[in-house]
Amino acid sequence: MSEIKDIKEYESHSREETFQFAKALAEQALPGQVICLKGDLGVGKTVFAQGFGAGLGITEPMASPTFTILREYHEGNLPLYHFDVYRVSDPDEMEETGFFDFVSGDGVTLIEWAELIEDVIPKDAMWVTIEKDNEKGFDYRKITVR
Repeated sequence: MSEIKDIKEYESHSREETFQFAKALAEQALPGQVICLKGDLGVGKTVFAQGFGAGLGITEPMASPTFTILREYHEGNLPLYHFDVYRVSDPDEMEETGFFDFVSGDGVTLIEWAELIEDVIPKDAMWVTIEKDNEKGFDYRKITVR
């Protein structure tokens, strides 16, 4: 997967494949890049985030920051700013988190539930949509990158 950024659609058949896809994507990440994750509950956004962190060289355990909104990781090749905005009721609340400093900073910003704050997402952000299709198997995921 040397040119993962050129892949627009990927089919994953396991958590490990989703993890590896995200890891390969992160290995090509650039400072200031914003990755927006979109998908239903339980679709694998956190598995994707963990793979992405691994691709940046982060070895500490990663959990979704649902209650804290933001977790920062500085041990990797680039800082990772992992947001989960599921509990944000108004995009204006993002100002309080320092969001605008992070998205224009020296690291990569990964945002779960980004569609909830779409109005404040930079226009050049990468959107990753993860979808289930139980007819293709319980662990099947279609990952679309735009």
